This record gives sequence, structure tokens and C-alpha cells, in this order.
Amino acid sequence: MGSGSRNPLVVGRVIGEVIDPFESSISFRVAYGNREVSNGCELKPSQVANQPRALVDPDAPSPSNPTSRAYLHWLVTDIPATTGASFGNEVAAFDFVQ
Repeated sequence: MGSGSRNPLVVGRVIGEVIDPFESSISFRVAYGNREVSNGCELKPSQVANQPRALVDPDAPSPSNPTSRAYLHWLVTDIPATTGASFGNEVAAFDFVQ
């Protein structure tokens, strides 16, 4: 990924401080249910009723005070395709940074 200053991940110093700069080789889509998620996108609680598979916060606890950068809040693996996160292997229990 070039040094394009318009990329929100570069502007927010996620790329460069949390992960090394890189050149994109593929594109991918992130969705929560049927709602596509993009950088800076805010979702209502009703839109995120289902548990995510992983929750990582690149600027925890807040963008203006990222003292816990790249904080892993929660991680579930080995989730059977036809079930939800509660059927998977909880690798990192949910944790909230304050």
C-alpha cells in the first residue's frame, strides 16, 4: 500500500505504526451481516447483534489516546460454518480496554 495520504489507515497511523507499510495484492470486502463495513464506518448496536469472530482495536482506547494500540479484545477460531461464535474455540476471552 503506497504512502497515499488519503488512505484512512495511513492517516490514522495504523499503517506505519501498527502494521508495516505494504503493497496491496488483492482486494477484500468486510461485512457485518449484510452491511458492508469501510474505514470510519459506524454501525448501530442493532446492526451488530451477532458476535464477531475476532475483535482487534488498532487505536485503543481512543484515536486521540492510542496507548493500547492493536489491542486484541476477543478471538474465536474453528467456528463450524453453520453455527455462531459460541460453537467455536475461544482463544482470547473478551476484554474491554478503558
